[in-house]
This record gives sequence, C-alpha cells and structure tokens, in this order.
Amino acid sequence: MRKLRFAIVGAGVIAPFHAKAITSNPQAELVAIADVEEPKAKKLAEEFSVKDIYTDYEIMLQREDIDAVSICVPSGLHAEVAIAAAEAGKHIFCEKPLDITVDKMDRMIRTARERQVKLGVVYQRRTFPAAIATRKAIQEGKLGKLVLGDAYLKYYRSPEYYRSAGWRGTWELDGGGALMNQGVHGVDLIQWMVGDVESVFAYSAPLVRSIEVEDTAVAAIKYKNGAFGIIQGTTSVYPGMETRFEIHGENGTIIFGDSGIKQWSFADSQEEAPQVEGTLAASSSATNISNDGHFVLVDDLIQAIREDRDPMITGEEASKAVKLILAIYESARTGREIKLDY
Repeated sequence: MRKLRFAIVGAGVIAPFHAKAITSNPQAELVAIADVEEPKAKKLAEEFSVKDIYTDYEIMLQREDIDAVSICVPSGLHAEVAIAAAEAGKHIFCEKPLDITVDKMDRMIRTARERQVKLGVVYQRRTFPAAIATRKAIQEGKLGKLVLGDAYLKYYRSPEYYRSAGWRGTWELDGGGALMNQGVHGVDLIQWMVGDVESVFAYSAPLVRSIEVEDTAVAAIKYKNGAFGIIQGTTSVYPGMETRFEIHGENGTIIFGDSGIKQWSFADSQEEAPQVEGTLAASSSATNISNDGHFVLVDDLIQAIREDRDPMITGEEASKAVKLILAIYESARTGREIKLDY
C-alpha cells in the first residue's frame, strides 16, 4: 500500500504543525510546499526535507502525484484554495476555521462532495481526552437535563502579533478576531459537547488593540436542547488564561481546562474523574500548542480516504462554529437576539 502524498499551501505559523503531522505518519509523505513568499516555502521545505516548492499553488495542483492538500493560508482564502484542490481531484485537510463566510463554506463543501474528495478540518480540541470523556458522559445522561454549557476562551495576543502579518485582525482575511481566529476551537468544542445552538445575544468590540475586529466578546446562548450558556472570547487579557469549559446539569457538573479535568461530580455517584493528561494550548502564544491533535486528524483523513468514508470532522460539522461566531457578530452589530439555522 503506497503512501499518500501531501502538499501544503501556505508556509506560515501553523504550517509546521501540518508538516510534522504528515511526515510523522508512516502512511504519508510530504512532497511539495507552496507559498507566495518563496523564502517561507524554502525554509519550511528545508526543515522537513521537501524537494519541491512553488510560489503558485495552482501550478502545484496540476501534479498528478499529489493526493491531498493541507490548507494553511489566511482564513479568508481557505475556500479559494479548497475549491481549486477539489477541482483538481485532491483531498483536503483544512486548518480552522473552515472559512469566514457562509457562502464560501457552502461552496467548498459542495465542491468537495461533487468532486468526491474528502474534506477534513482541523479542530484538534475534539481529540483531547478530557473533551471526549465529557461528551461521552453527557451522551450517557450522567448530568441529566443540561442546564448550562459555558466556554471561557481568554487568550493574549500582543500588538506585535497583529502587526506580524497584514491579514491579521482584518475582516477581509481574518474574518474576525478573538472568536474567529483563536476562540473558534472552543466555540466548536462547546457545541460538539453540549449541542447545537438555537439563538445568541452578544457584545463584541476591539477594546484594547488597534484592529478592525474584536479583541473581546461575550455571548449569551440558548441551546436547542433548552440549556443556556456563556461564551467569552478575548485576545486582550494579560496573561492569557487557561481555556476552560463548564457543563452543568440537574444531576452533575463537569469542569475541565487545558491542564485537565477540574471537577467530575454526579448526584448519587462516587465516580472518579477519568485520569487524562492535560494539553498545551495557545493562550499566550500562537505556537504553544500540542501537535498531537494534528497527527490524529491527519491519520484520520488518510484512513477516510482509504476506507471511502467521511473524515472525523466534516465540512458540514466545521461550519457550525463559524455560523455561531457570525451570529455573535451580527448580534453585537444590531443589538438583537439572533437565531441560528444550521
């Protein structure tokens, strides 16, 4: 069984995580890297012993020996690259968020389905043991009727971070700020664990940073199952805080963060919390994250291709977090409760 050959489009901050996950997998091979800035492509290629680099990804996509493409370009360009890859018959491994508008997400999902290529998306928090254990407990009914599902996503990003690339902190290419870029992982995770969201009322604004988009947001949400919740997302607090999730039901409470499970309590039960390891998270630095999630998701995409099944996180699933964030922005702009339609 031959190795699947991957290429990477975009050689910025997140690309090395993709490259490491691909090159660490015995069933994969990294054969090409494209970036409009040739020195960036060259640097990444040298680090991972990749022979071929391109400044035009569309030329790279013409190669018949490439099976899958990792998309690591600015968020607002994800759909453009994904659609081109799908039309070239390449499977897709897309960094979060899926894209930044509903129309673009819909087009990339539709094109991948029509061209019969797999579309996997990077929300690596879904692979974290504490999150998996929490979702399982919820689905088994251990908390009873759900009451609250909260996500506290308090990151720190310096002014220098926003100046490090022209697309950061812009509506056009970043699609938003603390929620769309950093907090999208937690927004995805709380929905994955607690359930789809019915409506939201929110505030968001750039309170500290000189950027177009929000560095601070707070949202009150109502889940379709009747529970309420709070989402707080920032890049404006110093220091960045541990990401934290709190789920309460009529019969129990689960609280966990980046360092592991904090509380695991159920009525009429002495069940101990699962012994799971904590994970590195990018609360104060964009590169201070574990590579484990990327490895799991790359391997899952490979198996999805071989078994002709959907990846663990499909485009349809990945779009939900973006749709919720867009609803939060709309509520903040209009001062109204916004209902979601998945």
